[in-house]
Amino acid sequence: MEMTYYDHGTAAERWERARQFFDAKEYATAARVLDALADEVPEQVAPRLLLARAYYHSAQLRRAETELRKVIELDPVEGYARLMLGRTLERQNRADEAVPHLRMAAALSGDFPQETARL
Repeated sequence: MEMTYYDHGTAAERWERARQFFDAKEYATAARVLDALADEVPEQVAPRLLLARAYYHSAQLRRAETELRKVIELDPVEGYARLMLGRTLERQNRADEAVPHLRMAAALSGDFPQETARL
C-alpha cells in the first residue's frame, strides 16, 4: 500500500488528522487513516468507534459492522456502538438481528418505551 502524507506522524497527530477528515465529511479518507491507527492501539475504543462511523457514513456497512463488534467486545456497555450496530444491521436489511442491539442501546441510555418502563 502506498504511503501518503496522512500516514505520517505520531498517533496523536494521525488521530487529529483523521478527525479533521471526518469533520470535513471525507469519510473514506478518515477511514484509511483510522484503520492503521486502530490496529496500532487495539485496546482503545475511540479510534475504532470513529473508524466504524467513517465506514458507516461511506456506506461500507460490512466493515462498520466488524468494527462495531470489536468495540462492543472491548466495551460491552458502549451504548453508542450498540445503537450504531443496530442501525448498521438495519441498513443491511437485517432488522431481526438489529433489535437486541437497539434495545440494549435504549436500556443503556435510559430511554425505555413507556410500556416497558411500567414493568
